[in-house]
Amino acid sequence: METNAAYLLLVRDTTPEVYATMTADETRRCLDRWNAWVDEMAATGKLKDGRPLAERVRIVAGARGERVTDGPFAEAKELVGGYFLLEGLTLDEATAIAQRCPLLPYGMTVEVRPVAAVCHLATALGWETMRGPATAG
Repeated sequence: METNAAYLLLVRDTTPEVYATMTADETRRCLDRWNAWVDEMAATGKLKDGRPLAERVRIVAGARGERVTDGPFAEAKELVGGYFLLEGLTLDEATAIAQRCPLLPYGMTVEVRPVAAVCHLATALGWETMRGPATAG
């Protein structure tokens, strides 16, 4: 198991309609629990960044980027609502943090992803950096 690795927690709202039925007091209690969880991550010194993401989406695709589609998309069942970047911990530690997400009981999910040093294309070439092997000079 890697230590001192970086992990991205992707927060997915799978049931946003649940929040729409909450009273203002229930919403406030959820937000208070959320903020306490974020403060707990920050207190460890391992939280490097974290932000909510707007629902507005633009997807660029096609060989030359010629297909541009604006969202949000009604068929998206698991909208990525935000992320947290954690550094200097193990997969088990990052998972334990994700398991403490206070909105899991409301249908939220948290995906724990290791941050890779290189993409799969560089890995396929046997490279350890995105720019290839260092040249002797």
